[in-house]
Amino acid sequence: MEDAAGLPGVPDGFERLWTPHRMVYINGENKPTSDAAPACPFCQIPDRSDADGLIVHRGEHAFAVLNLYPYSPGHLLICPYRHVADYTDLTPEELLEVARLTQDAMRALRAASNPHGFNLGINQGAVAGAGIAAHLHQHVVPRWSGDSNFLPVIGQTRALPQLLGDTRELVSDAWAKLELVEPTPSPD
Repeated sequence: MEDAAGLPGVPDGFERLWTPHRMVYINGENKPTSDAAPACPFCQIPDRSDADGLIVHRGEHAFAVLNLYPYSPGHLLICPYRHVADYTDLTPEELLEVARLTQDAMRALRAASNPHGFNLGINQGAVAGAGIAAHLHQHVVPRWSGDSNFLPVIGQTRALPQLLGDTRELVSDAWAKLELVEPTPSPD
């Protein structure tokens, strides 16, 4: 009798965690086909309702939105409204608001889910790992001790214990309750 282990659909002693929704990301179905703003999801999101767009906070020059393909629960993206690809092309106002919203995102995530740490970063350009290189976005990824296990290494899968809509509501509520302190203007 031939060993059928390892063939698709044939029981082999392993439990599988299927994540077919990831194929949309892998196949690039939500990625713009050009650098033009009308095709950019980060330009389209602000036109949607907060719940539909997974927006947790709107600022004057930038907004905070849940990552549709998160690395961990609460994985936020801070995006300028303006369609701009390069960090050095941000206006001083955009730069300041992206930085402030990053701080506020960390505060809100701490209040909502008490992470032990954060990964913060901008992948500048497709070669650096930016999934949507045409529109700059800052990642705010909450982390917990022991949150990374064998799934990402062996199964190229992450287990997320919460639906995105539930996470958006939790983080948005925590953000709204923050006592945001405006920085003191520097003396001129």
